[in-house]
Amino acid sequence: MKRRSLDPEIPGEAAELSLCQALLSLKNAEEMSAFLHDLCTPAELEVLVDRWRVVPYLLDGLSYRETHERTAVSITTIGRVARYLNQGSGGYLSAAARRTAGSRKKAKA
Repeated sequence: MKRRSLDPEIPGEAAELSLCQALLSLKNAEEMSAFLHDLCTPAELEVLVDRWRVVPYLLDGLSYRETHERTAVSITTIGRVARYLNQGSGGYLSAAARRTAGSRKKAKA
C-alpha cells in the first residue's frame, strides 16, 4: 500500500467504491478490456490475467505443479490465488461461478 504525505480529497474506501461502480457500469468485455488497458500498466494487467488464468485449474483440484505446467504462472502466484480462493472475500468464487454459468447458457443457445 502506498503511503502518502497528503490526505486525498476522496477517502480510500469511497475511491474504491467509485472504481467498483465504474467497473460495473461497463457493458461488455470489449469495454472492460479498454478500461483495464487504460487503468493498468502492461505488467499490472499481466499479473491480473495470470491470477485469473489459474483459478479454473485450482477449482478443478489440480496441484500447484500441474497448474504451473499448464499455465506457466509462477508457483508463488498460484499459491497466492489458492490462499484467496480459500480464505479471501469470495470474489474469485463468485466470478468463477458466474463465468461457468454464463458459459453453460451460451452452450445451450
